[in-house]
Amino acid sequence: MAEKKKSSQKVFTLLVEIGRKSGDGLPKGATGAALVVYASGVDEAEAVRETVAILKQADTAPLDVTGYGTLDEREAEGHDIGPEDRALMQRALDENAVIVAQMTPFFE
Repeated sequence: MAEKKKSSQKVFTLLVEIGRKSGDGLPKGATGAALVVYASGVDEAEAVRETVAILKQADTAPLDVTGYGTLDEREAEGHDIGPEDRALMQRALDENAVIVAQMTPFFE
């Protein structure tokens, strides 16, 4: 049964906004951050749930998640996706993982 589940996994691109929390590892003076995440799941809802759970375990405070779809959906919309991002997406799929591809701190 686990083999069937793995074959139905897809990787979703998510943009996660996080707020400040003690121990979050954000730079001093940052008010939060935006994370570009590649997360595996059978659907986008599962990818979002897994991402939020893992970010909470990592002492961050997820506030909002925006989904940008799968690699195929993004390509259909004309997104230019480079080899590094493709490799991270493949890793997320291979490892059934949540991978933070980019972190941009907010300063106000």
